[in-house]
Amino acid sequence: MVCCMFRMETEVDRARRDLLRSRLLDANTAASPVLRALRGTPAEREAPLHVWASDAEDALAGGLVGHTWAGWLHVTYLWVDERHRGTGLGARLLAEAERVAREERDCRRARLETWDFQAPGFYRKQGYEVACVIEDYPPGLTEYTLTKRLG
Repeated sequence: MVCCMFRMETEVDRARRDLLRSRLLDANTAASPVLRALRGTPAEREAPLHVWASDAEDALAGGLVGHTWAGWLHVTYLWVDERHRGTGLGARLLAEAERVAREERDCRRARLETWDFQAPGFYRKQGYEVACVIEDYPPGLTEYTLTKRLG
């Protein structure tokens, strides 16, 4: 049995973060035939996907920020200005992102996270299904992960 001494540090170190990410990517690729098949293909890289809506005064009325990766759309942020909520703008932003992901990037599925006070009901109405519920994250809130098949 070999015993090792380790020095632990808790500091932000971008160079080591990048090295860790590279080594993890290599280890995951070696261990997974699915990830190995993705290497070197366009689907391997995350591609940003943003959709913006401006109102009559050319002010930001709403927007969606996400990315596509490995045949999935991941919605990171979806926001609609309070003045425009209830008009269908959120559904239109989401539908446009899904359309681009499906038609232009060959995505088959979408995923997102939302908290209980945000919009889980809205996403269900758009065809998303709850895949995961994490209670008390952060304390006092519930986080939902939702997914949807695209087309």
